Amino acid sequence: MTSDMRLSAAQPLPFWTTTVPTLPACLPATSDLSCDLAIVGGGFTGLWSALKARERHPDATIVVLEAKRCGQDASGRNGGFCAPSISHGVSNALTRHTGEAERLIRLGRDNLDHYARDLEHYGMNAGFERSGKLNVAATPWQAQGLQDMARNYARFGIEHSLLSGAELADKLDSPVYSAGLFEPNYALVDPARTVAELRRVCLQQGVTICENSGVSKLSRDGTVLQLDTAQAVIRAKQVILATNAAKPLLKRLSLSFIPIFDYSLVTEPMTEAQWASIGWTDRYGIADCGNQFHYFRKTADNRMLWAGYDAIYHYGSDRSDALLQRDESFQRLADQFSAAFPSLADVRFDHAWGGIIDTSARTTFFSGLAYGGQLAYAMGFTGQGVSASRFAALTMLDLLNGADTERTRLKMPRRWAVPFPPEPIRSMAVKMAQKDLAREDETGHRGATLRLLDAFGIGLAS
Repeated sequence: MTSDMRLSAAQPLPFWTTTVPTLPACLPATSDLSCDLAIVGGGFTGLWSALKARERHPDATIVVLEAKRCGQDASGRNGGFCAPSISHGVSNALTRHTGEAERLIRLGRDNLDHYARDLEHYGMNAGFERSGKLNVAATPWQAQGLQDMARNYARFGIEHSLLSGAELADKLDSPVYSAGLFEPNYALVDPARTVAELRRVCLQQGVTICENSGVSKLSRDGTVLQLDTAQAVIRAKQVILATNAAKPLLKRLSLSFIPIFDYSLVTEPMTEAQWASIGWTDRYGIADCGNQFHYFRKTADNRMLWAGYDAIYHYGSDRSDALLQRDESFQRLADQFSAAFPSLADVRFDHAWGGIIDTSARTTFFSGLAYGGQLAYAMGFTGQGVSASRFAALTMLDLLNGADTERTRLKMPRRWAVPFPPEPIRSMAVKMAQKDLAREDETGHRGATLRLLDAFGIGLAS
């Protein structure tokens, strides 16, 4: 444990767990059963899939199988940034999915609208705030990147404002950041409350949720698919895999993404005077423009979440729970916090935790079918799954229904999920790419490795 007084009392668990009451677990699967649809994974993607499946099929038997408690992994450990995008942003759509960029951008904005409507329709108190996002730059080349972002936003009619000097200081006053771009159409959620509300509504809608029911094996049993848990066998006509960064049950997906660890701090509650000292008086989220970037936001009780920068890959795609705590990353984040906000240098942190990002080589989610169209999957969200998980859920249901929709006609989720190489080459390649990303942050120059990856439409991001 660190000797830094700012971190000495930090609890090693996500702050979001304190915002919801602890409810009894749903009973695990203890006896064999059959169902129309089984969903593996009880996070954002799985719960949205269950809710949207219920809307389409009022009489279907739907079972969600969650290895732990719903939202205990990635869905409850993120920053709650709910983007109007399914393509990892406008720039990524334009550079990597040129032919359908306009459609992707439109569908991303529509998805956020429909996300908000679903929350309202079902009375879900998810801590949803459509308060905007401030993108900030620390270097001249990052400021130029904001100029490029503004041109792209103008091209697609996305409301935005470029900021510098006093205008920037009115939204964020920091010696680190020299330019900004504010976009009002951006939302934040409380991740734990979002999961809790999705879980509540699914249960009310007659979805069976089995927690502490990890699936160890997937196979075919005649005309149905069989899912083996520790105590029961579930036979399903159709299956959705919504396992995010967990080791996938489908072997074909084992090299399609890698688990990247990301770390977060949350401060003690801060006074209005403290917030005013850094010019941050409204409730928008903020992220900087580096490859190694920070994202930060306010909580409902006026704490600051300060997260990101370190993106750690562990040899062999190690997903051990012990890796969710990393003192080195917490110390780095605390020091960077003090540099960004000198007036808050003595603020203490009450929570420090890590989470896993399912990072795909194309930085966007991919989806597809297996077992002759009886199983659908979606993963590889690369840190952008809070809102995109809803869109992915609808995509999987369309695929299972054999429907010809705008979602199923998209090329982006159907593009080949470029595999990561096996070890030890994988670790070497990740380190090489991350080294070049850090060098670009320092110099503004994109190295040969990154340019080569760009040429193939792949790369690393979060």
